[in-house]
Amino acid sequence: MSEHPADSLVSMAHGAGGEASARLVRDVFMRSFGGAVLGRMEDSARLQLALSAGEKLAMTTDSYVVTPIFFPGGDIGKLAICGTVNDLSMVGARPQYITCGFILEEGFSLDSLERLVASMSATAAEVGVEIVAGDTKVVGRGAADGVFINTAGMGIIPAGVEIAADAARPGDLVAVSGTVGEHGAAILAAREGFRLGEALVSDCAPLWDLVRSLIYAGVRPAVLRDPTRGGLAAVLNEIAAASGVAVRVREADVPLSEAVRGACEILGLDPWFLACEGRMVAFLRPEDGDLFLEICQAHPLGAGAAIIGRVEVERPGRVVLEGAYGQRRPLTMPAGEPLPRIC
Repeated sequence: MSEHPADSLVSMAHGAGGEASARLVRDVFMRSFGGAVLGRMEDSARLQLALSAGEKLAMTTDSYVVTPIFFPGGDIGKLAICGTVNDLSMVGARPQYITCGFILEEGFSLDSLERLVASMSATAAEVGVEIVAGDTKVVGRGAADGVFINTAGMGIIPAGVEIAADAARPGDLVAVSGTVGEHGAAILAAREGFRLGEALVSDCAPLWDLVRSLIYAGVRPAVLRDPTRGGLAAVLNEIAAASGVAVRVREADVPLSEAVRGACEILGLDPWFLACEGRMVAFLRPEDGDLFLEICQAHPLGAGAAIIGRVEVERPGRVVLEGAYGQRRPLTMPAGEPLPRIC
């Protein structure tokens, strides 16, 4: 635990580049993150990247502004690592390195910061990704909602792996790796102080091990996406537009936990728009459907995997939701931002 007093807080001095900044880096960040590369404390990380023939480099960046910063199933630190790992995984890239930048609000608890940093370190270690560079800035009270985190990630796409948002084709199967909506429902319930039972927790998790298992088993997804902001509805519409195809989803086949169903009924939420942080949507060639389900359902993160629809030719760019009795309605992009500060 921290050597700081229990009520110790971030001050503007922690961002001034002097003794307080040095202590923050040494006692908080280096204690959890300190690897060989980061330990050099240089302005840039020097990395060894030896690409074999046919391999490609993947890079991504994202920022995290979730409220509350600690929530059932995770925290903003775990979310930052998972989000970056998952973005790399969605193009089939093996995560290698991550950088992280912190915007801290004056008055933020140093004990809370240490908890977040420890969470990030544990999640990175779980995946085998190294945190190699970082930065910290402190802003005045009221300017940052406690803490914001920015990450960037680098990974290597193996030779022969070609996954792209515009690669869906008519006849492809549409699948999800598990039940959807847990993250969005859990965040809103925690934010509003609703007690909806211990079963409602975020699905926040790193997906690389599941993606790797699929690739090594011979599954060749055409498209992979993690349905974060905007949920399933946003991702399906984005892929339909990028690929110039239509998508039909069977409402009864979309897996929802009883906890999410209950939260949607109580809070008036639409599960199609709820964010996930440990699930993926896959567009698969028909011959890969059974193997996808077999691999996912044998993995801890894929127990609820299901085929939920198919790619069609009619009305390209549109997503249609088919009800239990065959009735159809358009599943459109979410309007506005119903759940601010969710990831």
